[in-house]
Amino acid sequence: MQFNDDADLDTSQVQDYRGSGGGGGGGFGFPLGGLALGGGGLGIVGLVLWLVISHFAGGGSSNSLSGQPNNSQINQCKTGAQANASQDCRDVALVNSIQAYWGDQFARSGKTYRKATTIFFTNRQQTGCGTGTTGMGPFYCPADQHVYIDLSFFKELQTRFGATGGPFVEGYVLAHEYGHHVQNLLGTSKNIGKGSGATSGSVRLELQADCYAGVWANHATSTPASNGKPLITNVSQQDIANALDTASRIGDDFIQKNLGSGQVNSGSFTHGTSSQRQHWFTTGYQSGNPATCDTFTTNDLG
Repeated sequence: MQFNDDADLDTSQVQDYRGSGGGGGGGFGFPLGGLALGGGGLGIVGLVLWLVISHFAGGGSSNSLSGQPNNSQINQCKTGAQANASQDCRDVALVNSIQAYWGDQFARSGKTYRKATTIFFTNRQQTGCGTGTTGMGPFYCPADQHVYIDLSFFKELQTRFGATGGPFVEGYVLAHEYGHHVQNLLGTSKNIGKGSGATSGSVRLELQADCYAGVWANHATSTPASNGKPLITNVSQQDIANALDTASRIGDDFIQKNLGSGQVNSGSFTHGTSSQRQHWFTTGYQSGNPATCDTFTTNDLG
């Protein structure tokens, strides 16, 4: 994956709370092992925190962040050339690309897209949905409409999950979380059923977010930056293969078998199997059309 050296980056879409001491108490806490907010976690998760979803989905923009951001490092990310050289700038550029795509897509559909801020944090961070931790993996909080990520997760994908990794994997992960923001804006999140299981609303929500990530990937090289120049100039087949490899490592069956008890229990699925996650990312990538991402009316989840 390559960024256009001359593309402009918009750092206002990212806030850097790393080292801010933002992990204070209060609000909803999360048990060890971590529960994903809004169905958005990509780490080892057990259940979706349905109470939070039902209470907050579609809610306002309450800001329960604690600590103060230090954006001095992020604010240095000005161009695509810097995105090619720095992970921080790369992730700013990826957030810009993902949101630019959805902004255009919503406009074509006669809707208004509201941008969500991505929060970089370390260890613990207070959010509109409670205290988020590194162990939860990346997640989306519908209460404050922010995406939260400890960037060490990308290293963990390789060291703990055995994923190939690569810069485009970061795009897949971020695009998945922004898929949950899209679901929130469209009201999809409010209409899912509670519980877990192979065909549960939780699984369907996650697979749709994977599909939305694939849709963005299809359009990544044609989505312009704020100055009108393409932000991403190249996405290779190896990039797509790396994203699919990651999808295979974060399926419920893979996690339960390789990082859990060793037994696969479909009754506790919340995100879908490895093959299902690959299938729906591929569906979105091949079609480039969000309409193909209807995981809620199909009886065949892949």
